[in-house]
Amino acid sequence: MFPYRKILELHSEGVSLRSIATITQHSRQKVTEVIKLAEKRGIIIPLDEGITDPWLEDFLYPEKKQENSGRHVMDFEYVHKELARPNVTLTLLHDEYVREAKSVGKIPYAYRTFAEHYHNYAMKYKATMRIRRKPGEILEVDWAGQTLSVIDPDTGENRKVYIFIATLPCSQMFYVEGSYRMDLPSWIRLHQHTFEFFEGTPQILVPDNLKTGVTKHTSKELILNKTYAEMADHYNTVILPARVRSPKDKASVEGSVNIVSTWIIQGLRNMKFFSIEELNDEIWKKLDYLNNRPFQNRNGSRWSAFLEEEKFALSPLPATPYRMSEWRTAKVRPDYHISIHSMFYSVPYELIGKEVDVKISDSTIEIYFNHIRAASHQTLYGKYGQFSTLKEHMPQNHRLYIEQTPEEGLKWAASIGDSTLMIVTFLLETYEVEKQALNAIFTLKKLERKYTNYEIEQACKDVLKATNRPTVKSVQTIIQSNKKHDEEKLTEPKSRKMKEKYGFTRGASYYGGRNK
Repeated sequence: MFPYRKILELHSEGVSLRSIATITQHSRQKVTEVIKLAEKRGIIIPLDEGITDPWLEDFLYPEKKQENSGRHVMDFEYVHKELARPNVTLTLLHDEYVREAKSVGKIPYAYRTFAEHYHNYAMKYKATMRIRRKPGEILEVDWAGQTLSVIDPDTGENRKVYIFIATLPCSQMFYVEGSYRMDLPSWIRLHQHTFEFFEGTPQILVPDNLKTGVTKHTSKELILNKTYAEMADHYNTVILPARVRSPKDKASVEGSVNIVSTWIIQGLRNMKFFSIEELNDEIWKKLDYLNNRPFQNRNGSRWSAFLEEEKFALSPLPATPYRMSEWRTAKVRPDYHISIHSMFYSVPYELIGKEVDVKISDSTIEIYFNHIRAASHQTLYGKYGQFSTLKEHMPQNHRLYIEQTPEEGLKWAASIGDSTLMIVTFLLETYEVEKQALNAIFTLKKLERKYTNYEIEQACKDVLKATNRPTVKSVQTIIQSNKKHDEEKLTEPKSRKMKEKYGFTRGASYYGGRNK
């Protein structure tokens, strides 16, 4: 038997390759090949007593058994690599293997033997086996059934802490964190922490049917919580909840719940914590131990399996983290406002009585009708009962009413011209009652309905030339007079042309014969 074990032991003692070749009476090239294969397979020195030369030969050269069988040799590394691709199955690879065997005149293995050989290879040489799970495809999430507690330093009471668990089924790598609440903001925040821990996102999220994430799930209909769905879309993943009463749909996280319950929850049962941060620090220490603990039946650990077999398949994190928002429905009140947290936000008055969708975040309130954004406001804080009202949402008569302020009057006048501004300023200064001045100013503003800004400014200029005490009536009279004068100017050339055209018509004297 080839002395694999002796070569590896001599190499670990620092013996040169030339000396090892001399001692074992084998070529230096063969010695080098064995040492490199051992390093590639992750063999650690000193070797256990059960690792014999036959075991090492089988471990380093798994294809030798196939060659001795007379069958077409399987490329295990190729099969393992291809199974990482989306939608590639062992059945497809076996079909390709059969066609390849026939093309070279060799006998292929049957599917069952093919799968068995790959199973043995993956379990012995690889951290993960890719028959049922694709790397980076699924992340299963759930709450543990058991809880921990934190002592309130002020009251001395125990505060319940819920344990969130996320598992990648391919590598069995998992993440754990404690939370005071199981509400939607906590659910979203824990998902974000999970993605940051794995430094990537999976293709599919598989949660349980909790109300925080799933509004309705039947055999015919699936309705996700809008905020949860929006978060998943931001991280370029999709949500496929487990079927109701089907724990096997998320078997990996169910298994992780048992591990976490034993090694973390029960492992911390006798410790006292006075803050959630202190508790999570201890949870993460035990999590690090569990993820790095060697597998019992194969090489590696969850952490090494994740790094070697799964991390490459996760999608990269987006440039900016998801900003939490909440979705609600609201009915538009008769005053064209909706109420959110006892604050009031306007929408177009045409939507009075309609149901609208509202997206609530720390900075903005966005209102949607039939999936089209109808309004957007900055989120109000402070005293309850505040209003955020946009003029464009108001009916015309309401808009005119709120615009009747001295500031709005001066602003309008300045947009027309200097002469108009002088008259409006004069009206504000001379009327004893502000309301009377505003009535006069906005009567003047109504001229916009019939006249252009230029015509209004010209009339104001003419009035100021005629008097030092202008009135709205004088402006109305002048603008009407100017308009009439302009219209006469336009019609005068036309009448003159008519006279010129018919000015040489022959009269009665011509037809009487005197001008012949």
